[in-house]
Amino acid sequence: MIRVREQRDMTTHGEEEEATDRFDVLFENASGYLSDEDCKAIREAYLFAKGAHEGQFRKSGEPFIMHPVEVAIILSDLRMDSDTLRAAVLHDTVEDTEYTLDDVRQKFGDTVAELVDGVTKINSLEIESLSHAQVNNLRKMLMAMSNDIRVIVIKLADRLHNMRTLMALREDRRIFKARETMEIYAPLANRLGMGSIKWELEDLSFFYLEPAKYQQVQKMVNETREAREKYLAQAMDALREELDRIGLANAKIYGRPKHLYSIYQKMKKKDKGFSEIYDLIGLRIIVDSIPECYSSLGAVHNLWHPITGRFKDYIAMPKFNMYQSLHTTVIGPAARPLEIQIRTEEMHRMNEYGVAAHWRYKEGAAKDRAARSFDEKLTWLREMLDWQQETSDPQEFMESLKAGLFESEVFCFTPKGEVISLCARSTPLDFAYAIHTEVGNHCVGAKVNGSIVPLTYTLQMGDRVEILTQKNASPSRDWLSIVNTPRARSKIRAHFAKITRNDDLERGRDYIVREARKNGVTLSSGKMAPAFAEVASSLNYKNVDEMYVAVGAGNLSPKQVMHRAVRILNKTSVEEAVPVEATVEHVSFPDVTPRGEGKRRRKKSAHNKTGVVVKGLDDVFVRLSHCCNPLPGDDIIGFITRGRGVSVHRADCPNAEDLRRNPERIIEVAWEGEIEAVYQVEIYIEAIDRLRLLQDIVMFLADSGVNIVSCTTTTHKDDIVEMRFVFEVSDLAIVNRILSDTKKIDGVFGASRVLPSKQQKDAGTKKK
Repeated sequence: MIRVREQRDMTTHGEEEEATDRFDVLFENASGYLSDEDCKAIREAYLFAKGAHEGQFRKSGEPFIMHPVEVAIILSDLRMDSDTLRAAVLHDTVEDTEYTLDDVRQKFGDTVAELVDGVTKINSLEIESLSHAQVNNLRKMLMAMSNDIRVIVIKLADRLHNMRTLMALREDRRIFKARETMEIYAPLANRLGMGSIKWELEDLSFFYLEPAKYQQVQKMVNETREAREKYLAQAMDALREELDRIGLANAKIYGRPKHLYSIYQKMKKKDKGFSEIYDLIGLRIIVDSIPECYSSLGAVHNLWHPITGRFKDYIAMPKFNMYQSLHTTVIGPAARPLEIQIRTEEMHRMNEYGVAAHWRYKEGAAKDRAARSFDEKLTWLREMLDWQQETSDPQEFMESLKAGLFESEVFCFTPKGEVISLCARSTPLDFAYAIHTEVGNHCVGAKVNGSIVPLTYTLQMGDRVEILTQKNASPSRDWLSIVNTPRARSKIRAHFAKITRNDDLERGRDYIVREARKNGVTLSSGKMAPAFAEVASSLNYKNVDEMYVAVGAGNLSPKQVMHRAVRILNKTSVEEAVPVEATVEHVSFPDVTPRGEGKRRRKKSAHNKTGVVVKGLDDVFVRLSHCCNPLPGDDIIGFITRGRGVSVHRADCPNAEDLRRNPERIIEVAWEGEIEAVYQVEIYIEAIDRLRLLQDIVMFLADSGVNIVSCTTTTHKDDIVEMRFVFEVSDLAIVNRILSDTKKIDGVFGASRVLPSKQQKDAGTKKK
């Protein structure tokens, strides 16, 4: 089915002619740097897309083909390659027409089809109120960027043209798109070094999000335009004369346009008036080489006095997006501040076009430099993906993504003088992991500028950092609250995930072996391996090892695993007409092993929802005694009461001693193989008293999925609190996890299950 954004009956000759004219602009741009064969391929893509979008119109009333052509024109201004331009022209055909991705692949090849597919997937994503499915889509976008950065370059051009024509949408959609652009796409363009795209996206978003402030800033800029241009002309004449004097006659001098959103941000952040913004008036000098950059800087400072603290050398220390330039602010003519940027032609192209400049180099050293710059621009993306694959929480994912996109940076030095770029608020641990994973894992301390500092120290611009390591040292879980870079967080979590998994795996295997020995099951049988594999599959684990890990972590009962394995073995044995004992010896699971062919299995009583069966009786009321709250796996005994069925106690319950004085009323009971019941568990907690302690524990238990039946608390003079909780659970595997996680609550230092003692007698049991 064709999904058309908007169809209209009237299609004028003028509209079609306008579309053709705009393609002529694209063709002319492409002809300036691509081969005739490439231009021919672009024309073929255009004709295909034009036919596919026939009869489709945008909300602005333009033929729909205008949009992909305009996107391609933006990319041609960036000098993108032929595949990218063709994918841009075709990027809406799969989403909005009857043509499929296979159609595109068959006609234009795999590369163009993959680019179109990547852009189509991004188009289906909206950043507002991320669901788990949308988080996966956003991850796909980042992965597509990592695999082929041209996907996001096309998407940025697509978003830029949409922002230019945003007025055609409803107001709520305009605001949504503008906010999405400001929060995601403009920072992405900045991260990828695409300054020309970033500035326009920000100004357009600013126009829709803050229309009154936009108009105010624009008015102030327009009111001072004539005086500003006169001032710039005077400064350029003086600077040209000075550069000619030192032999830099080939240097180019331009007035540097200031973007409205940038002016507004500086006014807002620095709480300054319009006239106080230093870089409102600026010049840009473009020279042929790096030595000429510094020579030009000397000429500028010889001509005008520099303002202290306003010089930045981004050539020696590039920004996170590989931006390079010299920045200085001087007191120019008429004692007014004047900001000057100095860079080479190559730096200027890279600063304006970012990763898009990578495809402009065909051979030689320029290509190698562009390739290195390209790889460095993607380092942050790959590091972010390493960590973000580990979290499924949408809010956490979005916060980390925005932090990665917006984060300012700090430059620090190794003892050998190498520059390490980190995000602001980084710590020595972030520095250690930026050097190497092993340096971070074995870190025990740090020196900054020759002095010992804590690992929580916030690194400052220019700090000289030395990491102290020991071979036997290892990360602490507390480090996760100290580090601020995705790379460091990812490496720390990977370390503990590996350790925890190995420990859980060994522990789980041990639990299974013990359970097998307890019940006389022979694990060496050739049929046990496939039985365990079937059990793992039925429980939705990838393999047997993953099932062992779950057992070791307390998320799965070893009894449940053995019971399922025994059932599988018994079923196989019956089908093969082989006695069960030939495979499983002395299995003590009641009501599991068939009593012989033709015999019916014992029916569970309608009144029995405890998971306990009584030997020799089918229809009898059974209840679990509250004096000891027995759970599956506990040794139990049954006691025939007067008019209240059978009460079940733990075998070591103090009340059981009284019950045994009436042996004629003792009856054999056992746990069923498969249990679907609700059980009461009592736990004992010790903690140091503090505000909202009880509230935190109750909320934790509620979030764990248990039903709290009762709670008692006692606070002693030494501020030690004793608490007893009785709660109901249907999944016994979570009890151990609850006990473990309860100890992590602030102030809690002990949590255990309450077991019967000789001092605890149930008065009700004595009366039976």
